[in-house]
Amino acid sequence: MKNRLLNVLLITFLLGGIFTPASAQFFKKKKKEEPKEQKKEKEKSKFKKYKDIITEKAISSDGLFSVHQVEDKYYYEIPFDKLEKDMLWVSRISKIPNGVGGGYVNAGSKTNEQLVRWTRVNDAIHLKSISYNSVANDTLPIYISVKANNYEPVIAAFKIEGFNEDSTKALIEVNNLFLSDVRAITGLSERIRKQYKVKSLDSKRSFISRMSAYPENVEVRHDMTFSASEPPSNARTGTISLQMSQSMYLLPEEPMIPRLYDRRVGWFTISQVDYGSEALKADEKTYIRKWKLIPKDIEAYKRGELVEPVKPIVYYLDPATPKKWRPYFKQGIEDWQVAFEAAGFKNAIIAKDAPTPEEDPDWSPEDARYSTVRYVATTTRNAMGPSVSDPRSGEIIESDIVWYHNHLRSYRNRYLIETGAANPLARTLNTPEAEIGEMMRMVISHEIGHALGLPHNMKASYAYPTDSLRSASFTQKWGLASTLMDYTRYNYVAQPGDEGVRWVRMLGPYDSYAINWGYRYIPDVKIPEDEKATLTKWIVEKEGDPMYLFGGSNSFDPSSQTESVGDDPIKASTYGLSNLKIVAENLLEWTSPEDKDYADLEELYGELIGVWSRYCGHVITNVGGVYELRKTTKQEGISYEHTAALEQKKSIAFLNEHVFSTPTWLLQDEILRNIEPSGSTDRIKSLQSRLLGRLLTTSRLERMIDNEALNGEDAYELVEMMAEVRNGIWAEVKAGGNIDPYRRNLQRSHVMRLGSLLEADMKDRTDISAVTRAELVAILNLAQSNASRYSAGIERYHLEDISALVSEILEKE
Repeated sequence: MKNRLLNVLLITFLLGGIFTPASAQFFKKKKKEEPKEQKKEKEKSKFKKYKDIITEKAISSDGLFSVHQVEDKYYYEIPFDKLEKDMLWVSRISKIPNGVGGGYVNAGSKTNEQLVRWTRVNDAIHLKSISYNSVANDTLPIYISVKANNYEPVIAAFKIEGFNEDSTKALIEVNNLFLSDVRAITGLSERIRKQYKVKSLDSKRSFISRMSAYPENVEVRHDMTFSASEPPSNARTGTISLQMSQSMYLLPEEPMIPRLYDRRVGWFTISQVDYGSEALKADEKTYIRKWKLIPKDIEAYKRGELVEPVKPIVYYLDPATPKKWRPYFKQGIEDWQVAFEAAGFKNAIIAKDAPTPEEDPDWSPEDARYSTVRYVATTTRNAMGPSVSDPRSGEIIESDIVWYHNHLRSYRNRYLIETGAANPLARTLNTPEAEIGEMMRMVISHEIGHALGLPHNMKASYAYPTDSLRSASFTQKWGLASTLMDYTRYNYVAQPGDEGVRWVRMLGPYDSYAINWGYRYIPDVKIPEDEKATLTKWIVEKEGDPMYLFGGSNSFDPSSQTESVGDDPIKASTYGLSNLKIVAENLLEWTSPEDKDYADLEELYGELIGVWSRYCGHVITNVGGVYELRKTTKQEGISYEHTAALEQKKSIAFLNEHVFSTPTWLLQDEILRNIEPSGSTDRIKSLQSRLLGRLLTTSRLERMIDNEALNGEDAYELVEMMAEVRNGIWAEVKAGGNIDPYRRNLQRSHVMRLGSLLEADMKDRTDISAVTRAELVAILNLAQSNASRYSAGIERYHLEDISALVSEILEKE
């Protein structure tokens, strides 16, 4: 019987029969299915009851998510209708020990910004980091591939502990998210961890200090303590403790319609690779970062009336801001109202004092709902204007301007050095409050410009004729550059006797132009491309006017330099050096009141030398310089144009006179004998060598070779430039004159720099090798033929040493 049954089954299998549950009745009786209600009750039993988790001891806060603290446990109560929603998660340092990060990391510093989504996976909730770098419309087939090839990382996973009464929300415990070292939201970068030899987070010394929910955001503060071998302060503790602020902000269901970027107008941007584009490639789309401003009365706006926005941009002043500076900070913020009026908005940006604890006990500068100007008590000399934006559209959500307390000192020093020769108010360490206030106002306004979306525009200073900066009527109307977003801090061109000129930068015509271009509301726009013709038209209307050009800082464009003023670097630097010589002669008197040491004198003298170096550097950029004009194919003219040969030749003459000749006016005996026992020769050597190195760079020499190839006789030839530099640096050797210690140092540096160029070009063997070798041979001949003209002593020994050094370089090559 047993064998017969096995045979039947085998035949059934071979004939393709299917072994189904029905045919299995021979072996097992079918199990009776559970009633649905009983099955649901059994599934619920896997989770705890809500009242057993969120007990009467709970401290709760309702909002985007409800948050609960039950003794030492913290919970998020996440509505299912908020799953898969785009949220912005911003991590900031709320409190920090002294010295971490070298001064540029402070309370308020943003450590990460990311788009996140909460998702449910079976009985767990996942927190995922989402990227919008690669996109495609979800109606297109390629969307499937974009999703598959951009799988989002899971930041953290949480077991669902239970549900609310109607099962519309899930409860998760979040302690581990904030009490573990989760790199996506940490306060310590990899660089800082390595610098201070951070070992691990100590969870026993870490805790959650605050958790609050609001209608559109959830705010968390948690203190983290790390073990570190070399902490920057309190070294014996072996510890770095800081408080983190985590802000999670619900982004709009429908993103703002982004505005397409045009490189001819300066904006901070976001970029996306659009795989659904009709272009025959993955099309990179770049959008500007901007606040969303919509007129309250669109019809009145269309008629050209100034209209308030539905939601203005509001900045709160940090309660830590000294009261005497608050009016200047507010002015700096609201100065931008004029630019927004050019875009059709009134009262578009407003400054307010932060509410007191009595007015709003929950107000915090780290709260993502508020944009603030933070006043940071550190010795760092800087200010910053960061912002947080929606990566889907570029919409700026909030921003925190950072003012470092010691930045006042930088502006006081620069004011004295750069304007003191012609400006009596600057000739003191106790700068009048109104003058300092005006400087602070413009710094805050500059940083607000960044937070509105504007980057630096270094071409703006080149828009104004240099001599116009000596005019009171011109500077009071137009400022020092066409935008506040240039690094044109002070008017160093104005000379003694030029009365009534403006000394400090201010907003200019480019600022109103850029704000109008980025913020003017264009009705009936459905997609970004709908605006393109209008945006292009606004640019073309200003074509050819230097006041509306944009250029970023680079190493080759004389018209896009940091800290420069005017359209003629040689003339501006000549004026600047003339003023510096007056300041150098009076620096001791202006910085050394009775019964005080010389620390301020030493500091100001060091900064004066730095300013001299900067002025000379502006002229160096002319040599091998290339002007960049941002154009499209529809515009006439070329995008890159070499500096004229005569301008380059005049620049070398300037350098020979002011840089490679010993700047004896810097060697003020009364200053040097009061600030140091020695070091003047090394200081001058370092300055001259650094500037010579900037002049003789491979990239600059390559541009000169390109220019000669393209323009022939109209170009300033590399051979000619090198010979003129040599004739300047070695002039006294050829004439048999005195070679002082400063010149000897410079001549050695010249040989060493030529040797470095020759070595760097050894592989490629370009014209640089040929010209550099010829220069070394010329110097060798000069040293050998002139050494005998000097009697035994340091000058002769110097030339003999130069001969040996050059011979060694040439033999090695």
